[in-house]
Amino acid sequence: MEAMSGIQSSPGDSARRSRRRLVVGLGGIALGLSAALFSINMASFADRIRRAAAERTPAVADGVVALTGGAERIADAALLVSEGRAPRLLISGVNQATTRAELARETPALSGLLECCVDLGYLAENTRGNAAETAEWSRRHGMRRVIVVTSDYHMPRALAEMKDAAPGAEIVPWAVPTARLQADDWWRDAEAVRLVAVEYVKYLRTLARQTVDGGGDHPTLLARRG
Repeated sequence: MEAMSGIQSSPGDSARRSRRRLVVGLGGIALGLSAALFSINMASFADRIRRAAAERTPAVADGVVALTGGAERIADAALLVSEGRAPRLLISGVNQATTRAELARETPALSGLLECCVDLGYLAENTRGNAAETAEWSRRHGMRRVIVVTSDYHMPRALAEMKDAAPGAEIVPWAVPTARLQADDWWRDAEAVRLVAVEYVKYLRTLARQTVDGGGDHPTLLARRG
């Protein structure tokens, strides 16, 4: 009876398998550490968002800018102008088909301001465009201090874009609180977590783009007044 001989791996094969296991193990550790670091930084970002509305303080400025994306933003901005915090308001990112009459119906706080104190910016399509539109508007009116009104979760990215587009201007944040993010157990709300995560990624992407561009490389907009 012939003896059966098994196939034995060579020392070289064993070494390669050991290296592969090591690489896979190290990759898993690196991935886990990256996920943990991302989660920690995102939690810090969420805390910054949640504090933004609580830390806002009344200020006097040369102008107020409301970034479209919610009626509360425009209403808060209109109230600031009505209170005498600034003489003029820009609503940036208005839909091309939206009229002053429609804005007045949607935001009653604007009704007494639209004819005297409000400019409509129709060209901005995103936050970067909002910043360019704001920079041109403030330069045209000789403004040095501008209050920017947007939602709390959007404020970090908006400030990064505004400061990049108008480095010589003082940007004062006025964050509109988002109810689901202000709850003590906001992290139990899947939609709130998704909102923070998506905005955090957009914020990091903005910082990365600005680092690569070297800052100040914003699209030129001919802001229109409607």
